[in-house]
This record gives sequence, C-alpha cells and structure tokens, in this order.
Amino acid sequence: MKYYRVNKNTFANPNGDNEVHASDCVHYNQLTNFQPLGEHASCVTAVAMAKRIGYPNADGCAKCCPLCHKG
Repeated sequence: MKYYRVNKNTFANPNGDNEVHASDCVHYNQLTNFQPLGEHASCVTAVAMAKRIGYPNADGCAKCCPLCHKG
C-alpha cells in the first residue's frame, strides 16, 4: 500500500490534468498545493477517488503511476 496525493495545480500539465502521485514518486514531496488521497493498493483506486472528490481530469503520473497515465 502507498499513500497518494493529487496535484491541485494544472499549469505544468499541457492537458490540464490533475496528476496523482504515489509516495515513492520523485514529485511527491515537491507538491505544494495538493489534496491527500490516503492509502491505496494501486493507482487505479487513487485516481478514481481523486475524480470522485472533484478532480474529473485526474490522471496518473507517467513516472510513478504509468498504469493510470492516459498520456
């Protein structure tokens, strides 16, 4: 199980997506404006939770959540 966060900022993402990052991601501790998503068994449930709580464009980080990254 890993902890996940969704980045509230979209300015760095050309698609306007809110990226979801896992606790072992290089970007995880660099986020300054984020919503904690708690502990999840995979990025699938973390991204689903982000969408459910108000981030309809949530997408997995290409580095730490490639299974959930739509590109």
